[in-house]
Amino acid sequence: MRLKSSILLFLQQIMQKYNIQWLGMLGHGKGVEAMREAVTLNGMVLLSAPSGEFDRRLVLLTTGRGKITAFAHGARRPGNPLMACTRTFVFGKFTLYEGRTAYNLQSAQVANYFDELSSDMEGACYGSYFLELADFYSQENMDATEQLKLLYQSLRALLKPAIPNRLVRRIFELKMMVINGEYTEQPLSPVSDSCAYAWEYVVLSPVEGLYRFALTDEVLREFERVVESGRRRFLRHECRSLEILEVLTSD
Repeated sequence: MRLKSSILLFLQQIMQKYNIQWLGMLGHGKGVEAMREAVTLNGMVLLSAPSGEFDRRLVLLTTGRGKITAFAHGARRPGNPLMACTRTFVFGKFTLYEGRTAYNLQSAQVANYFDELSSDMEGACYGSYFLELADFYSQENMDATEQLKLLYQSLRALLKPAIPNRLVRRIFELKMMVINGEYTEQPLSPVSDSCAYAWEYVVLSPVEGLYRFALTDEVLREFERVVESGRRRFLRHECRSLEILEVLTSD
């Protein structure tokens, strides 16, 4: 038994040194199971929370596998290479090992940290609302390519002073309804031609081209009103982040 424990300890040290993920057991008649290959997924960190003393539990929105849970072991230790890539809003390629109930994060190639949002309270609140809504409506093992692209483009739009955050929010909400398949082709109540055109543009345009128009203050208020009607009808989740956002932006 002492020899078996020594072997197990030695194997664990080797695996930690070379960043190998252990998926089997030694002893109890089960032997050593095969190690699974890593998978690399494009994704964004929707949620990052402490787990244990030094780890982090992540919720990632990915292209190929939808919403997944992953653990980043040691990510809270000072100097750990996973510390920077396990923050919310991080977008990039994540290399993970698949476990029985969750994934283990090995490394990440970050394309955008969205650091600017951390110094902009209003922008961060808008972004947090977008992440929470995407978290609620995404599912595991369901392709989330369009949702991920919408998140990425919407966070980028929040960083552009020429596009009001109020407009970014309403475009995001309407396009999320479209992606979820619960929307109307026209606004739910009569509107001006300019507002009707804006609605149609968001419904029909690819995600990459969404944030290429502006509205006058009068039309923006009209657009906000009709998108809000659609949100209350189709996006029925009450987001805590939206409550905070509305308090922050109320006149």
